[in-house]
Amino acid sequence: MLLQPERTRGDPQITLSLSLSTPITPNQWRQRSLLHLSAFLRRAPPLRLLLPLSLPPLLLASRHLRVSSCAHGSDGDRIVARPSSELRRGIRENSSKVEDEKLLSLRRLFARPDVGIDAYIVPSQDAHQSEYIAECLRRRAYLSGFTGSAGTAVVTKDKAALWTDGRYFLQAEKELSRDWTLMRSGTRGVPTTSEWLNDILPPGARIGIDPFLFSFDAAEELKQEISKKNHELILLKEFNLVDEIWNDSRPDPPSKPTRVHDIKYAGADVVSKLSYLRSHLGESGCTSIVVSMLDEVAWLLNMRGSDVPHSPVFYGYLIVEPYRATLFVDTKKVTKEVLNHLTNAGVELKPYESVLAEIESLALKGAKLWLDTSSVNAAIVSVFRSACERYSSQLNNNSTNQSIHHGGPDAVYQVSPVALAKAVKNNAEIEGMKNAHLRDAAALVEFWCWLEKEIDNNVALTELDVADALLEFRQKQEGFIETSFNTISGYGANGAIIHYRPIPGDCSLVENKNLFLLDSGAQYVDGTTDITRTVHFGEPSKWQKECFTRVLQGHIAIDEVIFPERTPGFVLDVLARSSLWKVGLDYRHGTGHGVGAALNVHEGPQSISFRFGNLTALQKGMIVSNEPGYYEDNSFGIRIENLLLVIEANVPNAYGGIEYLGFEKLTFVPIQTKLVELSLMSPGEIKWLNDYHGQVWEKVSPLLNGEALDWLSKNTRPI
Repeated sequence: MLLQPERTRGDPQITLSLSLSTPITPNQWRQRSLLHLSAFLRRAPPLRLLLPLSLPPLLLASRHLRVSSCAHGSDGDRIVARPSSELRRGIRENSSKVEDEKLLSLRRLFARPDVGIDAYIVPSQDAHQSEYIAECLRRRAYLSGFTGSAGTAVVTKDKAALWTDGRYFLQAEKELSRDWTLMRSGTRGVPTTSEWLNDILPPGARIGIDPFLFSFDAAEELKQEISKKNHELILLKEFNLVDEIWNDSRPDPPSKPTRVHDIKYAGADVVSKLSYLRSHLGESGCTSIVVSMLDEVAWLLNMRGSDVPHSPVFYGYLIVEPYRATLFVDTKKVTKEVLNHLTNAGVELKPYESVLAEIESLALKGAKLWLDTSSVNAAIVSVFRSACERYSSQLNNNSTNQSIHHGGPDAVYQVSPVALAKAVKNNAEIEGMKNAHLRDAAALVEFWCWLEKEIDNNVALTELDVADALLEFRQKQEGFIETSFNTISGYGANGAIIHYRPIPGDCSLVENKNLFLLDSGAQYVDGTTDITRTVHFGEPSKWQKECFTRVLQGHIAIDEVIFPERTPGFVLDVLARSSLWKVGLDYRHGTGHGVGAALNVHEGPQSISFRFGNLTALQKGMIVSNEPGYYEDNSFGIRIENLLLVIEANVPNAYGGIEYLGFEKLTFVPIQTKLVELSLMSPGEIKWLNDYHGQVWEKVSPLLNGEALDWLSKNTRPI
């Protein structure tokens, strides 16, 4: 399809002629026409579209575009177009009634005698505070239509609002219907959920939550905030209101079997890990601990699963006592091999749903329970507290003036000791991560070689086609299991959507006229990868090169930094942004997150971020990402990401008798040098890039041959 603008004398508008060179279906016509129209509109004056009567009715009836002539001065014509939120609303007009019905159905439940609330809060999490969750638990996405991994929906009797952070502003704008108000968290003037509820609800309102979906800390903070207006927090533990309206369309719960994570990859057996945990119990004076984070349960037990997309975990709780450990899990997922593995480690099995009864039983036995209230859900804590109160009541009823009872049930509220132990990788885990990254690098080189050739040959590929092709290249690698998150394949303006995900029938073609951002990762049996590269298949603009170079300078600054032990990650964050700040630019996400070893791609407690509340020090053996970026809304996005291992730095001194740390690269894939503006780079930065590409060639070339090897040679030459 060709687009040919024609200017007429004395007419401030343009006629856009469209000609079709080959027969195509209505859906193909619609997709291609909109892709080309959007590209044209970014540089065209106001338009008058003359559409042939033979065009598909779907396009003629659509509201994807509204253009009008407008007054213009010396700067020339300007385009008036609908914002992306309105575009999405037009696309989804036919589905808005379905969304309305969801809200109406939910609100009808508010008046039910066993509910009786004025507002309901629907977070993103599951009962284990997971970032990625099973399809059947994606309640917020079902209710709101917003599919990002972070966000909170709040529904009152007459309003609906959704909060999300800067990674998802553009995505939420596209996906939310007109029935929802988007709250851009962290933006000046935007209230928090509790502030908003305090503002719009009359004093004394009842605000409902599912306590399984809130950590105890989050629920307590919410309770305190809304109490300022005498609102009451209602814990609806027996049912979830979204589940009540989801009904038969709700996906089935995950049912695939769990598996044993081989000791050669785990590096330590289950008995040793449980012994480590029990030593912490003894030191704290506790008699038991509840482990609820899914990656902590999987790590402790050297098990893996597939209950959650992109994360090799399974739904379960683990309660560890001095001489006993109990896994609460769907026993149908436990194979004979896994059962033998657990039995040999002294781990018993109980049904997943029986965890609350066990918590209650522990309290009635006088247990001193270790609870990490930042991750353990409010349902568990509330049940334990209620049982403690019953214990005290029974004790008082049975006591006499001559008897005094000592040592009743109690709780110690501390951060789980498992989180830090899991974050500091042992030698076997480090070796597995290094090996997985090399195989992943080979797959990526073969992929980029293929994609570059396809683009050069003018093959029409959508962002989704590209993501699917990358998956095929990775699947050829030994030990591949699945992707570690949904591939972010964003061409042009879509690259500016930080967590963009291409959707069939609604994504861009990947061409050679703009930047292409690809953020992807994989789960292998021995490790987890996460890498981002930004490329241009044509000629980048001077501005794009400057932006890319400043992002690269931030990436290099993080990679080269040396820092004293006990340094928290937020101290380093400024280094990644400094070059961007010099010209008034920035990005709306953290610079680095922790990464698990054959576990979750996002792992705590460590991070590198502007959020200075995380005081966790970076320690030897931790793995973090290094991913500064820059995003120009409705234009392009840039991000460069490698994974780094924290190591001891080789420095000539040890001031204060302390250890100094640095980073070792795990990711070895070329960075496109034609996007680098050499005039902005220091000699040291140029040396870093050449040295890095030398390492890429040395480590990855033995795994390649043919065209891929030639491509790697070309793209690792010194500049």
